[in-house]
Amino acid sequence: MTPQELAEACAAAMWNDDSASQRLDMELRHIAPGAATLAMTITNAMTNGHGTAHGGYIFTLADSAFAFACNTYNQVTVAQHCSITYIAPGASGDQLIATAKEVSRRGRSGIYDVHIARADGTLIAEFRGHSRSLGTPHLSDETPTKDV
Repeated sequence: MTPQELAEACAAAMWNDDSASQRLDMELRHIAPGAATLAMTITNAMTNGHGTAHGGYIFTLADSAFAFACNTYNQVTVAQHCSITYIAPGASGDQLIATAKEVSRRGRSGIYDVHIARADGTLIAEFRGHSRSLGTPHLSDETPTKDV
C-alpha cells in the first residue's frame, strides 16, 4: 500500500466510527499522509449568546481535522494537548474549512497546525495539536508503520 492509500484507508476506518463528526455534518474533503481538510457549516444551533459561532464548535472542527491528519500512518493516535486562538467570529451559515498539516512527528509524538477559515478565506482561528501514538494499528490486516 502506498502512503496515500494507507492514509485513505485509515481515514475511511476512522470515519466509519466517528459519529461526532458525522452528526455535525462535517465533510472530509482531503486526506494525505500527515494532512487533512474538513468542512462544516455553522447552523443556528451552533451559535452562542452573541449570535456568533460558538468556540466549542470551531474547536471541534479543528480537533477532527487534527485527528484525521495524525491518524494517517496506521497508528491509533490521540490528542495529548491542544490549544486554539480565535481570530475572527464565525456566523450562522458560514462554511468553515479546517486544514490540518503535520509540523513534526518523532517517535510516538507529533505536532499539527490547523488553520480554520471561512469559505471566502477569512481566517477564523489557529489551532495547534500535540499527538501521541498508542502503538496499535487502525487496520487489522496492516503491519503498523514504524514511527520516524
